[in-house]
Amino acid sequence: MANWLGDSVMALPALERLRAERRDARIIAVGRWAPLLAGQAVADLQLPYPRHARERFAFGRSLRRERPALALLLPNSLESALAACWWSAARRVGYDTDGRGPLLTDLVPLPSPRRHQVDEYASLLRAAGVDADDDAAPAWKLGDQPDLRAEVDALLAECGAPAEARFVGLHLGAAFGSSKLWPAESFGRLAADLVRAGLAPLLLGASADEETYRAVAGAAEVPLLSLVGRDRPALLPWLLARLSCLVSGDTGVAHLAAAIGVPTVTLFGPTDPGLTAPRGTLAHVLYRGVACSPCFLATCPIDHNCLRDIAVEDVEREVMDAVIA
Repeated sequence: MANWLGDSVMALPALERLRAERRDARIIAVGRWAPLLAGQAVADLQLPYPRHARERFAFGRSLRRERPALALLLPNSLESALAACWWSAARRVGYDTDGRGPLLTDLVPLPSPRRHQVDEYASLLRAAGVDADDDAAPAWKLGDQPDLRAEVDALLAECGAPAEARFVGLHLGAAFGSSKLWPAESFGRLAADLVRAGLAPLLLGASADEETYRAVAGAAEVPLLSLVGRDRPALLPWLLARLSCLVSGDTGVAHLAAAIGVPTVTLFGPTDPGLTAPRGTLAHVLYRGVACSPCFLATCPIDHNCLRDIAVEDVEREVMDAVIA
């Protein structure tokens, strides 16, 4: 599995096909976000990939005992191919990138031009001998976990949210880098407009987004609800399910929300929506396609007009359309 939440969500259609076609197989999902897939019925085990080299060595030694028949490498990294070799996987299927060709038994040419990540995963699956459909949309199963639902209720109550509120999540951060961030002033103006429209903007993000939260709150000049830094991975699907809409940059949270069935408005700037836009009938994208975009740079070296040019009024219109629908 990939190390990013969005890629892990986009892998769901391929994993579901693999599970359906290989019901007798013991499937182990390995990756940073793999444990979040525990309720999705796509693998028998969901194991986090260790962060440190020494731990990875011991982890790989335990996987060697499984004598894996196949390692399906969703990341395009050299590291993933080295790991599959250490696990003694009989077949190692992956894209021929990052100089890792000699480590793979089944080399798949990287598509040119590149395709949407969901479809590239489907192509890998076909290379492994499993039928897979293109143009699939990930679908997330929430299941029945009253303890997590109650924890979300408690968090919302603690931040002063009215029980009858229609929440619009404003996710402020992006692990990729600052180039994916819509300006805090724009988020603040949007939040104030949503309050005036009778909606309840709910600020979301990691602990690292606290400074952005303060800037957004200052720009809004109205009291805002915030859970920035207060959720956790296992709780995230249940929190997103409470939203009437989510506004965010190109982040994994947008993919998870769309897979749950929450309307999303995703703001693209330095990355290509043709490759990584959330999929689903309720997923909406705003992208200006300026001359320097997509650049795929983590930090903008110039004026960041790819995201600055996305007007608050345009985002608000998309949100209102989604909420009213």
